[in-house]
Parts: sequence; C-alpha cells; structure tokens
Amino acid sequence: MLNQQEISIKDFSPVRIGQAENRKAGTGCTVFLCESGMCAGLDVRGGGPASRETQLLNPLMAAHDIHGIVLAGGSAFGLGTANGVMQYLEERGIGYDVGVTKVPLVAQADLFDLTVGDAFVRPDAAMGYAAAKQAMEAPNYCDGNYGAGCGATVGKIAGMETCMKTGIGSYAVQIGELKVGAVVAVNALGDIFDWKTGKQIAGLLTKDKSALRSTAEYMKKSIRVTDNKFTGNTTLGVVITNAEFTKAQLCKIAGTAHDGYARSINPVHTSVDGDSIYALSAGNVRADQDLVGILAAEVISEAIVRAVTSAESAYGFPSASSIAK
Repeated sequence: MLNQQEISIKDFSPVRIGQAENRKAGTGCTVFLCESGMCAGLDVRGGGPASRETQLLNPLMAAHDIHGIVLAGGSAFGLGTANGVMQYLEERGIGYDVGVTKVPLVAQADLFDLTVGDAFVRPDAAMGYAAAKQAMEAPNYCDGNYGAGCGATVGKIAGMETCMKTGIGSYAVQIGELKVGAVVAVNALGDIFDWKTGKQIAGLLTKDKSALRSTAEYMKKSIRVTDNKFTGNTTLGVVITNAEFTKAQLCKIAGTAHDGYARSINPVHTSVDGDSIYALSAGNVRADQDLVGILAAEVISEAIVRAVTSAESAYGFPSASSIAK
C-alpha cells in the first residue's frame, strides 16, 4: 500500500515558478516555465475568460510542447504580460526552432482585479520579464497576496464593499513516484468552502463586514437578469504532474480537476467567471490518467483553501484570518 504525502509545489523539476506584483496597484503575475518544454492541456468552464494562445493546447494543434504558462491580473489588458516572458526566453535560446530564431510558446489566462487597486496599472511585458527571470534564476513562488493573487477577491455579488481579500495558493502530494500539485489564484464571484468540512471560509460579507453570508441565497432574492454581476471575476488554476500524458489526456485531467472548483466554490463556472485550469506534464512517470484526475481535483480544492487562509487583508478588504479573529 502506497502512502500519500504532502510535498512542496516547488518539487516539480523542471517546472520553475516565478512571481512579480505591483502591491500599490493591486495586481501581478505568476509564471510557470519549463526550458525543455512541457505538454499541456486546458479546460475552460467559466463564461468570461481573458486568454492568449489557448488553441495551442487543443489536441488537434501541431505543437506538442509549450514553454510557459502565465497567470495574471489586469483582465484582457494584462495579456501583453506574455510578451515579456517570450522576450526573456528568446534571449536565452528557449523555444521552437524556426531557423532564424526560437519562438517560445507561452499561453496565458488573466483574472479581473481592476476594481482593487489602480485600474489603470496592469501587468505588462516588463512585469512578465521580471517574473520569468525570477522563475529561471531564483524561483520565488509564495502563497498569499503575491503574483496573480495580489489583487484577488471573492464574494462580489453585492459590490466591492462586501467582498473579501484572497490570494494565490498551492498544494501538492506524492504517491510512490507520482507527484501531482496545483496552484490556484482565487478570484471568484462566489463563496469559498473548506472541501473537507463543507464550512464557508470566505465570500460575501454582511453589510457590517462581521460575518459571512451566502452568495447563492443573495442571488435567489430576484429572478431578474443582472447584466453586471459585479464587473469581473475568474479563478485560474494550474495542475502539475511528473506523469507522462498526451495533450488529449491532459485536457481530460484539467476537466476532472474542475471538480475541485465545484467542491470549494459556490456558485462556480458562471457567465462572469473565466474559470480555467491548465494541466502540465513534465516527467516520464507511468500513471493512471483517472487517478491523476482524482488527485488533481483534490489538490485544486486544497490549493483554493490555502489561497484563502494565506491571504492578508489589503486595499480595505478583510481576509479570512481577520474575520476569524
């Protein structure tokens, strides 16, 4: 009988993670790089994604490997962040060889944080370059108000006045030689629940900000169409494994990993969330696809919890730890 044990999200060589943020503006980015390339799949369940190069991960597309994934704030304005990541990689000869140069293949997904700090300061190429440099030269991943989680909030159905500060979180496990981990930037419209106990730990606050209430119950007060379910949201996740899979298999694993979102976020996958999960394979361990999918859902759920519990109050928004006190 093999035992499951917790490991660090940093234990997935050759995938390296770097982060950069602008704390004053309340935005940032998190970059996942693999110099030798990594196979990747993607499953998008939310109705409002802001993304770049996602078609590369379609199993029908020719590219087998990609070199980077970027999670960033800034909504669609932040999609230029990948330009800086590509520049850093090209300068180091990392990418798909086209004869005259090497083209780094980098996919990106963004969350909406424009209502948190400065709406007119967004992640850009310079920030992407800085995060890529950190990833390759001095990996600095940390849970909390960092990287793509810098401006993350939840529980926004009644406006920003009663939402809560969250961040980015990670969790990883190992069974035998198999490793499966996840990083999630939690920026949902809905509420967050501890997947093990079912207890609500973050989300829509009461008007006096002293306790939690239910987003779903709030929405049930009216059947009228709400065009602006407070601007924008989106939870972004990356699953990493050292097991060897094809793009098609990784797309299925990413889809199964969305069960982790459903266990921990309610409501989830709404028309105003761009909920996305990437699945990355950087290794040659032989493992059952469905087992990895089950573990992917588990680590996603726990990473969501850690994104909430590691966050600190900021920009006038209380964190779970401050509410608990």
